[in-house]
Amino acid sequence: MPDPRPAPPGHRRVLIDLDPLSFVALALATALAVALFSVASSASDMLTGIGVGLLLGVALSPVVSAVQRRWRFSRGIAVVIVGLGLSLTVSAVVLLVAPATVRQSQDFSRELPSTVRELYSWPIVGERLAEARAATRVDEWIQDAPANIDDETLADVGDRLLGGVFSAVVVVVTSMGVLVDGEVIVRRLRVLVPGGRRDRADRLGRIVYATFGSYFAGSLFVAVMAGLVTLSTGLALGVPLAPVAALWTTFTNLIPQIGGLLGGSFFVLLALTQGPVQAVVALAVVLVYQNLENHVIQPAIVGRAVNLSPPATMLAALVGGAAAGVPGALLATPLVAAAKAVYLDSRGQPAPVTVEPVRSRVEGVLRRRRRRPDGPAAEAEANADAERQAPAGRQHH
Repeated sequence: MPDPRPAPPGHRRVLIDLDPLSFVALALATALAVALFSVASSASDMLTGIGVGLLLGVALSPVVSAVQRRWRFSRGIAVVIVGLGLSLTVSAVVLLVAPATVRQSQDFSRELPSTVRELYSWPIVGERLAEARAATRVDEWIQDAPANIDDETLADVGDRLLGGVFSAVVVVVTSMGVLVDGEVIVRRLRVLVPGGRRDRADRLGRIVYATFGSYFAGSLFVAVMAGLVTLSTGLALGVPLAPVAALWTTFTNLIPQIGGLLGGSFFVLLALTQGPVQAVVALAVVLVYQNLENHVIQPAIVGRAVNLSPPATMLAALVGGAAAGVPGALLATPLVAAAKAVYLDSRGQPAPVTVEPVRSRVEGVLRRRRRRPDGPAAEAEANADAERQAPAGRQHH
């Protein structure tokens, strides 16, 4: 109903008519946000497992597609073959690593006090360690450790193991669902997009998928290489728990920017227990490999899947880690890269995403390292390799 009172001089009265349904929609949106926050807070482990399963499914999808095309299997059979291969690989790693890890853990606990006592001869810190009786305290802690294990501790360990098994089941089920029914889900979601916008949606979907798939496949390959370097160096130096250090390096290497520091520092600390010479050699190997990975391996293998500067990559990893832990740190960088690629595509610029398989990029790196003939043939081969490494969008210009 209009206000009968006249407006003051120099002012214009504006009437806003609010639909009662707007308040209902606002209340429903608020209730939905609160419900989602409550679910995320109470079921964080399940959501983390679902997120990891989605990422694993996206990373393995190109492998399943390659098996399906190579042997003309159905999608389900290809998923079973890839799943069995991955399970056998993990089982072989566990069988090879577990006995050595148990044996080295026992030796490590026995030799740790004597190793700490050897540090007494070091300058600066040696005298402080001797005054604090560090070796005696370490030996007492090891001797008292079994007595500190009570029923509550065992129950907590059992709960953690059960939670880990449940999380692993969630990851496996989610990844299998993505691999088997991922294409069906995409087709059904595509039907919901208006016909005039499907081409645009398909293009954006390909950009996002190429970014995530190429990033995770390349990062996994590089992480395995880092783990193998750590394992071979640890075995050569006699570092205790070398298999554990290798697995830790592999997992942490997936975290952008800060993963190398987390894995390398743990390996150097383990090498320090064997002596200062082993620690210096381990530190030198870590520094040399990290520089090689950051400047040669990572750009060549991952390519232009993540067209972000190092500060932006580190900031994305830190923000993602603070928001959602390790899964957030893993997901933040490709998510920001995909958003940037979509933004560039909306501005009419070529999306800096390469969909070239990792194997082709590895072969390209090895090919460029071989001896090439001098003259025009070498220049032509270099130009061909540059074209293969260029993003798809740039080749159209």
